[in-house]
This record gives sequence, C-alpha cells and structure tokens, in this order.
Amino acid sequence: MNDNAEQQPLTAAPPYVAAQLAKAFTTALTHEDPGTRRRAEVRGQRWRAVLAGMAAGRLTVGSRTPVAGLPAWVTPEVVRGGFATGTPSAGGPLQPYETEAGERFGVPAERRALFAHCLTEAGLIWLWARLDSGDYEVGVPEEAALLTMAWLVRHGATDAALDLAAELEPFADRLRLLPRPAEGPAAETGPADAAAAVHRHTVSDAVDTLVRRRPNAAVETQREALAVWQPFGDELLLHWLETGEDGRALELAPDADWLARGGALLARYRRLAAEHTRCTKHRDPKENLGILRGALEETVAGRPLDARRLGLLRHAVRSMVRRRGLPGSAPHTALRRRQAEQAALPSHHALAQLVLRRLSVLPQETGVPDVAPLVRAVTEEESRETGLPAGAAVPPTIRQVAESALSAPIGTLVEQGVVPSAEVLAELVPQLVAATTAQAYRDATLRALMAANYRAFRGRRSLLLLNLEGQVRVEELPWVRAVSGQRAAVIGKPDGEGALDVLRQLGELAVQAFPGTILPNPLVRELVVLARQCDLGAPFVEELAADIFMDTFSPKFLTAARIAGELLGGTLYERYYGIDYGAIRNLAITETGAALSRSYGARTSPGFARLCTERAGTASGAASGAASGAGAWSVAANGMVIEQAQILTTHNLATLVHRVGIAPQPGWADLAHRSFVTVCRLTARVHDNRRPLPTIKDAAYAWRQMLFHLSLCPPDAQRRFLAGLDEETARHPAHVRTRLAPALAGLLLVAEGGAFDPAGTSDSGRARRFLGWSTGGHWMR
Repeated sequence: MNDNAEQQPLTAAPPYVAAQLAKAFTTALTHEDPGTRRRAEVRGQRWRAVLAGMAAGRLTVGSRTPVAGLPAWVTPEVVRGGFATGTPSAGGPLQPYETEAGERFGVPAERRALFAHCLTEAGLIWLWARLDSGDYEVGVPEEAALLTMAWLVRHGATDAALDLAAELEPFADRLRLLPRPAEGPAAETGPADAAAAVHRHTVSDAVDTLVRRRPNAAVETQREALAVWQPFGDELLLHWLETGEDGRALELAPDADWLARGGALLARYRRLAAEHTRCTKHRDPKENLGILRGALEETVAGRPLDARRLGLLRHAVRSMVRRRGLPGSAPHTALRRRQAEQAALPSHHALAQLVLRRLSVLPQETGVPDVAPLVRAVTEEESRETGLPAGAAVPPTIRQVAESALSAPIGTLVEQGVVPSAEVLAELVPQLVAATTAQAYRDATLRALMAANYRAFRGRRSLLLLNLEGQVRVEELPWVRAVSGQRAAVIGKPDGEGALDVLRQLGELAVQAFPGTILPNPLVRELVVLARQCDLGAPFVEELAADIFMDTFSPKFLTAARIAGELLGGTLYERYYGIDYGAIRNLAITETGAALSRSYGARTSPGFARLCTERAGTASGAASGAASGAGAWSVAANGMVIEQAQILTTHNLATLVHRVGIAPQPGWADLAHRSFVTVCRLTARVHDNRRPLPTIKDAAYAWRQMLFHLSLCPPDAQRRFLAGLDEETARHPAHVRTRLAPALAGLLLVAEGGAFDPAGTSDSGRARRFLGWSTGGHWMR
C-alpha cells in the first residue's frame, strides 16, 4: 500500500498528539451536539496531559511503564494511538461509592484511610461479606485487589496477604482499591466452553441507547403535515370554494356568516401554529396554504383584496383542486384516508419508549436470555396504557438495540447477526476466556472474583510499545500473582483441556464466520491466553503497526512460519507466493540452535526479518533511515515487510489448523468461496474511492485467506473453484472484474503450473501477484 506520510516513529509522537488536541479543541467549540462538545473537551484535557507529561519527562512513549513512578501493573489511562495521559485509570477524584464507604466505616473520605480500614477486622468482615454475596463489581482490575487480600486472610494465607498489602500500600492514596457495590453477583463463571452464554451489550447498555434516541425530525415533521396541516388546508380550501372556484363572489361583500366562520378558522390556525411547530411551510406567504390564509385574514379584517392577491388566491385554489381533487370527492377522500393511516402509525420513538419500559424491569448489568418478549407487537394492555395501537410491530432499528443484549452461546449470536464482524467477536471473547481461566480456581468465591478481574483487565487499553516490548499480562497483577497457587486442573479434565476446547471452538468460529478477515489483535490476545493455559506451544502473532515498525520480529514469527511450512509445503499457497518453506525450516533450526548457545536467549529473529525484507524488495526501513536520513523511512515500505511476514506465517491460520486442530464447517471450499466474495465486495469499494488504499489492503488480505482455504482443498475442489470465478465476478459491478483481472490471471497461471517473475508478474505482464502494500501506485487503482 502506498502511503505518502513518511515520518520517524520516535519523533512523530508530539505532532500526532498536537493534531489530536487541535481536533478535540475544534470539536469542543463547533459541534452542534452539547454531549459531543463535552466529550471532546474531556478528550482535549487528556491530550493536553499527554503533551505536558512528555514535555516534563513524566511520560515515556513506547515503554510498558510509561508513567514515571507507576509500576507496569497499574492500569494507565490511555488515549487514541496508545498514549498514556499520566493518570491511572483507577485514580482521579473519589467516586460516590468511596465517599459513602467512608461514612459507613466512620473514617475520612480518603483512599488511604479506606485502605487502612480494610486491613482491620471490621474491614475484613465487610470484604468477606462482599465475597460471599457477590454484590460487587470490578470496573478496573485494581478494584479486585482488596477482595483478593481478604480472601487470602480468610484461607490462612496470611503471609501472601501481607505481601500483597505491602505492595499496594505505596499507591493506596492514589488508586481505587475498594470494590464497587452492585446488585447481584459480579460475575458468572459458568461452563468453560463456547456453549456458555455471552452478551454483546448489557440491558443497561440497551437502555442507554434507547434513552439517547430522539424522535426523527423529518418523520415527525411529515407526520405533523399529514395529521394537522393537510386537513386544515382542506378546510380553508372548502371555505374559499363557497365563494366559487375563482373567488368571483368576493367582488361582492361576503356575508356575515362566512366571515364569522373565517374568523373561527383563523383563530384555530393560531392555536395549531402555537402547538405544532415542526412544519413551517404554512407560514410561507408564497405557498398555497399561506396564500389562502393571508387572503382570509385580509378579508375578515375588512380589507378588500387587490388584483395581485386575488390572482394568487385564484391560482392557489385551482392548483389545489387540480392536484388532489375537490375535498369530499372519492379520490380526495381516499388520499386523505391513506395519509391519515400513515400519520396514525406509531413513531419509532414511541415504540422505542415501549421497549425501554420492557427493558427497565429486567436486571440491568447482564444480558437477556430471550429477547422475544422485548420485541413483540404492542399488546392490548400496553395499548391501553400508552395509547399505541395494539398489534403495532417494533421496527427493525429498535429490535436491533434489544437484540444486542441477547445472552446466548457466541455461535448463536454470530448466526443471528448480533456479532457482525471479527472485531465484535473479539469484544465478546473475554467473557468466555474469563470463565475458562477462572475454572482453574478451586474456590467458588475466588473463581467469581478472578473472572470479574479478568473481564476488567480486558478493558485495559493497549499501550503504544516499541522494541518488541509486550503488553502487561493479567498474571503480572500482584493480586493475581498472590493467588496463583490456588489454580488446579478443572475437575474431570486433564490440566488445560478445558482451555484447549474453548481455543478450538473459538478458532473454528472465527474462521468459519469471517473467512475473509484476518484475526484482529484483541482476538489474538485471547487465543494467546488460552494457548498458554493449555501449554500448547502455539505461536499466535499479532498484526504489527507499520507506522512504528522497527524492522524486527520476535522468534514466534519464525516458529509460526515453520508451522505453516509443515502444513502448506508443496501446495498452491507456497507456489503462488513463491515461498521456500524448506529454507524457512532450516532457518528455524539454525536460529534455535544459536539461541540455545546464548545464555540471555533470543528476543528477535534477525533471519526472519531479513527474509521478509528481501521478499518485500525494499531496503530495511529503520536501516535505510539511519543510512540516508529521516526521509528514507517509509510507512509503506514497513507495510510491505509486515505483509510478507503475514504471508509466511498465514497470520495464524496454519497455527489454528496444524496445532490447534480446527476443522471449520461446511469445509475449506466453502470458506474459499466466501473469502472470494469478500474480495469482490471490497474491490467494488475501490471505485470512486478517494482513499482506496486501505480497502485494497483488506482485499489483498481476503485474497490471501482465500488462497489458504483453497490450498487445503483436494485438486477436484480446486478446479471447480477456479471454474466458478467468472460466475462470481459477474454478480458484482463490471469494474470489479476489470480491476481483479490481473490477480485472477495470476491465480490461474500458478494453478496451471506457471510462476511469477521476481517482480510478481507474468512474462506478458497481464498476470500479477495480488499484494496489498506498495511504495508506488498500486495497479488496482
């Protein structure tokens, strides 16, 4: 992918931060929505804190301990791009529940005083009650610390509890270590498998969404026009028609009864205009209704109409009759009946308020096992209570809000469209992983606490890290480390088998549901946790950011490439991308031996980095920058190197198949076809796209997924797939086939035994290897 923005990663931070601050400042000043302005102001304050911290040396960009004086386990407040603000997420002003706790405990409303009280007998008794009842929440991991300490004391691990308290004490005045109160259990630690129920949103989330929903101004304006101003316009028209269609009778003095009824119409108009303010058309003196009303006001006031106003009146009367027929005629009556029925339909806003009522009586901090009662048609009883017509259906947009709170197995949520993408799937997986990892704790109260802690930990935003530093793991939290000895094998299963089951189920679900999408990093992180728990040795690799790439790869990338070679050696995938998996195997053996000979171990794989750079056909980004100045550093060149790493490793697909053992249904040929549909869909978006390069990159990634799936198919299935490519492209706009023609020609070339030249093209130049990144103009543009 071509990217004209070229900047050194370590010096880019201040300009980026300044740009984000300026953007937040502009939004806070100019946006029409007050809520958006307030949120932008908060963002601006955080970006100012980032700039101030960097200038003062309190913040170290790229470090896993970015805030001076805070250990890695403290949850930092992180803004877009992975920048820490310098404030702990568990810091800031006291929360109302902390103030109330101070009053209950009889101690000052200070965090250190609350901490000290929890170390007393009375404080421990209070914490034990929270553990037993489950009436607590863990919003940030630090809020689980004192509960864990109390659990250790109750179970005789006094030394571990004292060590934990000593580690927490230096931060007791800054961090929120007290659990939040809640109604009902804090966490569900049900069966540790993908059949366990999860939810995308809580009932409270759905309620908040509906509360923020406002009536559609355009729809309500139309409703007012149909229900109020159209019927009133008919009355005005009928009143003028009494004088004759041309208004000729106005040349005579109107009778008193006509004038009196006209005055009553005008009085009612003023009342309607005061009550119904959405429509403004009736106020326009050039519109038919305005002309009729203005003429009536003049006449009732005793002022004769001049020739111009009389001409306008006659034209308005004739055009209204010509357009809709005489009021009372069959066509006019039928039209007004249809419009009245349309106006009488309940608004989406009114039906949203009905669903809001249904949601408000449910437990708020969990999902809903059955959404059918929430989205059913209006009942007779509800009709009497709300005035909504019985039998009125809840519209799809409102149904979706309620359905987003459905609590069901994650596969069910995917099937029903509640989980529309791999990114949303990644948001839900921590619920399953929390339950899975917590199963290893023998004690039920500790199991619930650790599950709640894990879910809170997964809300921790990733930091911008350099030099292959890793994000903080949940095991590094002092309170998790303090109870690590309480873990045991799940009853009835060998140690790690439960995690392996979930890992396999989630891997199959992700590949089966979204075959043309690479695994997003949040999902990869959860798979890493499961693989580590079952001691599988499966090297899952993340998608690296091209703008901070430092030309190095950790050894797991080479391991993942070696696994891919074991699965794909001699296949279409290896031939298409021109890979020598035998050489990769030898490289892995060589680097492993070199690492074993060094006592400090290997943190990088220089051979793998060199191979990716050579395959990308570009000089090493950081190396070229050092040699020829900052201008030589290129995001696009970095992206080309990273893409080669993804090609060699298959970006986790080979690991899932060869090590985890996934077997998605209904089979690899179906996944290949659906991946190609994704390629076509993305390619269609390139047309008239001002910024097509991200779309081209995603299309190339989907193409790679397609090739992987296709390479696992038997030869007959591969031939059928290739024969059906024209049929599929015909279902999309014509320009899709034109743009994909070089890639399709390249695929057929390799499938028939041919090969690309070193530049990734054919001898004729009509066939190309489809890659997403380029330092020049991409051929698909």
